[in-house]
Amino acid sequence: QVQLVESGGGLVQAGGSLRLSCAASGCTFSSYAMGWFRQAPGKERECVATISRSASSTTYADSVKGRFTISRDSAKNTVYLQMNSLKPEDTAVYYCAAKDARYGGSSARGYDYWGQGTQVTVSS
Repeated sequence: QVQLVESGGGLVQAGGSLRLSCAASGCTFSSYAMGWFRQAPGKERECVATISRSASSTTYADSVKGRFTISRDSAKNTVYLQMNSLKPEDTAVYYCAAKDARYGGSSARGYDYWGQGTQVTVSS
């Protein structure tokens, strides 16, 4: 059974940084494209960043381009989201997701497995 466990969330001041981690188990990690999504209260879940299973391709939401970086470490079965220059509007629960495909895409419906989420709160 595939399990995804996120960590690294917390409270940070605007302009600060956080690095989220998502550890995968129960799967062949290199077979899965990975994505980071977020959901703020009263809003729909949105795709923040994706990375292909080979790590050769990444995509970002316009709102985070230049500030966030997604990466993966196959030796550790872990995907990361480095978040810099954080803004209050980045406040949300962040989820990682896995898709058994070469590329993930931005639609949450396409992902096969989800983590439990980690809260990120950015104070102004």
